[in-house]
Amino acid sequence: MSTNTKRQAAGREELAVPDGETVPGKAPTNSDTPARRRRRVPEITYSVLVFIGLLVVWQVVVEMFDISNILVPAPSAVAVSLVDGFRDGSLVSHSIVTMQEILIGFGIAVGSALVSAVLITQFRTVERVLFPLLILTQTIPKVAMAPLLIVWFGIGISSKVLTVALIAFFPLLINAVLGFRSAAHEQVEMLRSFGASRMQVMRHLQIPSALPHIFAGLEVAVILSVTGAVVAEFVGSSEGLGYLIQASNFTLDVARTFAVIVVLSAVGIVLHAVVVQLGRWLVFWTATPSNAASEV
Repeated sequence: MSTNTKRQAAGREELAVPDGETVPGKAPTNSDTPARRRRRVPEITYSVLVFIGLLVVWQVVVEMFDISNILVPAPSAVAVSLVDGFRDGSLVSHSIVTMQEILIGFGIAVGSALVSAVLITQFRTVERVLFPLLILTQTIPKVAMAPLLIVWFGIGISSKVLTVALIAFFPLLINAVLGFRSAAHEQVEMLRSFGASRMQVMRHLQIPSALPHIFAGLEVAVILSVTGAVVAEFVGSSEGLGYLIQASNFTLDVARTFAVIVVLSAVGIVLHAVVVQLGRWLVFWTATPSNAASEV
């Protein structure tokens, strides 16, 4: 009997069970399934491919129908205007101004919203007095407040920062309040029964429970901050990307307008990505909304 035959016989004997029956061998598993192969491709790749396809269609349609640049410029014209804007420094200087307004206003909104959420959830009197007033102020459209802020604080950076803060404040406040209240009542009572103070309960239970909600609010608020800065610059300003859009529209330079919109989109994407990454680092024990969406 050859060596291979002996090995095959030994393998069949190992699979034999006491009653003489044989156990079927395991079927070879194919780890390289189509689903896993799809997961190897970064999800952003599909978005980039779709975006490139849309740009190609846009370029072809503009050239095919000979659409004027005053109406809809071709992507190539927008790219040229974008390069020229960075080359002459106009896009850079105006972007810095808008970024300052966004970051300062967003910081004020975050600080004031978190402090307000703590006071509302920890003190019943503050909740009864302050929370209805905050709800009432949110019924006033912020766009309607922008001209008043320009009158009160001028066309400088102060009015833009306040507009950004007002627009970004409320979504973060609501999420923070929900987050602080999401801690289980039984766990709060258990900590208090062991003699934990109000601050200890907040530090060890309520803040960890609130962080996923807070970062969900931050993701919304940071996008609204970009919108608030541009709206404020539309109302009255002498610099910033919103001002540059108005100046480009006045001179019918639609390609430059599209270039500024591209820069604003890039700013929003970068800020949102920073907030999402911070959420992944700080709230590592749970999935942020963006992480949960990516797992579907």
